[in-house]
Amino acid sequence: MGDKLRQPPRSFDSRMRHSNKAYLQGQPSRDVHPPICRRIGFVLLEHFSMMAFTGAVDAIVTANLISRKPLYRFEIYSLEGATVRSDLGINISVDGELVGLDTKDLDLLIICGGFRSNLEPRRPVVEKLREAARRRVILGSLWNGSYLLAHAGLLDGYSCTVHPDSRAGLEELRPQVRLLPNSFVIDRDRISSAGANSALGMMLAVIRHHHGDETVRGIEEILACDRTLDDLPDSPMPTLVDDPTFPEVLQAVLQLMKNNIEEPLSIEELALRARVSQRQLDRLFQRHLSTTPSRYYLEARLTRARRLLQQTNEPITSIAIACGFSSTPHFSRCYREFFGVPPSQVSARHRRG
Repeated sequence: MGDKLRQPPRSFDSRMRHSNKAYLQGQPSRDVHPPICRRIGFVLLEHFSMMAFTGAVDAIVTANLISRKPLYRFEIYSLEGATVRSDLGINISVDGELVGLDTKDLDLLIICGGFRSNLEPRRPVVEKLREAARRRVILGSLWNGSYLLAHAGLLDGYSCTVHPDSRAGLEELRPQVRLLPNSFVIDRDRISSAGANSALGMMLAVIRHHHGDETVRGIEEILACDRTLDDLPDSPMPTLVDDPTFPEVLQAVLQLMKNNIEEPLSIEELALRARVSQRQLDRLFQRHLSTTPSRYYLEARLTRARRLLQQTNEPITSIAIACGFSSTPHFSRCYREFFGVPPSQVSARHRRG
């Protein structure tokens, strides 16, 4: 009887849903785009940039983490051999050699180069890249992988980027390629990244095109690629206060909320301290955060609670108090309504881990 009367989880209205997306149980997906699982192949050149490779892979693995269904599957290929040595001297096992790759259902093929990589491809490699292009596979590169695509004539008429050390050689090799000084470039079905730090940004741009802003924001929250130390466990909530697009009044109220998690202020007091009417405050929250001040405040406190449950061994009663809940039963009920599981399960999983 209890199961029949159980209400479905409430959804997060504000930007807090990005922080919590990977931890929601039983909620329907709010993604605008259907969850198509795309196949990505990475080709690792000898002495490839490990940082560039892991940055790109981290983005797609995290995309799968926050999705109800896998959004991507990836495979790793070498030019030859069962392993490839990275620029750090670490050998990476691969799924096969590029010449044996079946490109029939491949969506994206990315060549990952490095500072010391050999950029003179053998004829079978060039033919395989051309085969992928004929099948309309999106072709990409990390660091100086663009060089191989240019060798195959697959960047003629396209814009791309490459590591500065390879720029002069690529300009000489294929003047038909338009080289840009950008950190990464996306031009139709060609994508390229110039270095280690830009690989993540390039993949996030691809994921945004496939699955929208909400998925990318969820990835950014987990990877903290656009966050500061404010997002560590000892911070009450994400730093939306620092959003320069928000009006000063809204930033002030968000700062007040951030500083008063354990003993929440009333909405009337928030408006009074910010010197605005409650009606004006409601309008600001609806316009910029798509929710009400009270709902946002509750979601911020629950987000703080979720992090404490996962990252500390504090008892649930202490966490409830630290996040401004008047009683443990009230906290447990609110937590379950939003996350689909009681806080006791989250805490127990953490301690077993």
